[in-house]
Amino acid sequence: MEMLCTLRSATEAQRAALLQAPEALEAFLDDEEDFGDPKGSAFVELDIGEAWHGLQYLLTGTPWEGAAPLDFLVRGGEDVGDIPSDEGTARVFSPADVQALSAALQRVTEKTLRARFDAPAMQARDIYPGTWDEPEAEVDPLEELVSYFEELQKFVASVARRGEALLVHIG
Repeated sequence: MEMLCTLRSATEAQRAALLQAPEALEAFLDDEEDFGDPKGSAFVELDIGEAWHGLQYLLTGTPWEGAAPLDFLVRGGEDVGDIPSDEGTARVFSPADVQALSAALQRVTEKTLRARFDAPAMQARDIYPGTWDEPEAEVDPLEELVSYFEELQKFVASVARRGEALLVHIG
């Protein structure tokens, strides 16, 4: 089973509604823009696919730990719950958390990411998807992670500028 990661903005009203009614998470993820928000604010979304665990490793140097807020892809925020149809989970971060995360991501340099990339070590530590040292890869995994990181930086900065919350869904 593929484990993909999607990040989505949420208004404060949507964040509160999800925390009150976690069973509605699947409906929220199915593009119901006005979920829990009478104004029907449009969301922004970023799909980082299978890159989430590699990014976690490059941002924190660890597979599942690390210091907040840069460990946000696998930890932190408030647990919204499980999604039965895709066996995934979701966590939501407050607007203040998103502000701190955006600032932290802006301080991360490409040089730091490149220095942390070690395909054999990532393979040995079971960093998903586990294809880091395949010689016949169509795309250079490091270049792909750097590209996703740049998109992630821009996306989180955009959500922070909007003053919104952030939902991280892996499933």
